[in-house]
Amino acid sequence: MKTIAKNILAVTLGLVIGSMVNMGIIMISGYMIPPPNGADVTTMEGLKEAIHLFQPKHFIFPFLAHAIGTLIGALITAIVASTYKMKLALLIGSFFLIGGVINTFMLPAPNWFIAVDLLFAYIPMAWLGFKIANLKKK
Repeated sequence: MKTIAKNILAVTLGLVIGSMVNMGIIMISGYMIPPPNGADVTTMEGLKEAIHLFQPKHFIFPFLAHAIGTLIGALITAIVASTYKMKLALLIGSFFLIGGVINTFMLPAPNWFIAVDLLFAYIPMAWLGFKIANLKKK
């Protein structure tokens, strides 16, 4: 397979699988840590109205979803890519970071969560995904 096509496939797989992991974790989060009483978290509007009821524990799974989704996406990208493995893994982190920034404008989360999420869930996890992919080669 040509290098460019393989790299495009790597990025596409990283984005799709990373997004699936992210959504999977978000979907199970309500079972692990139930939302506050009276909070409708099934719609964005309901989530916006109830976000003030959330305690710090309610932000654990969203952070994990963002971090693990990015990690897995970058890992897959770094494994599948032919060249530029680190740059492509960081590209995955950048795409997810852009999604995180957009989400901060759509959902009024506490500032401490926004800071932790944007600083630690995306680019550092993409870098870690690249490093883990390199461990498999040695």
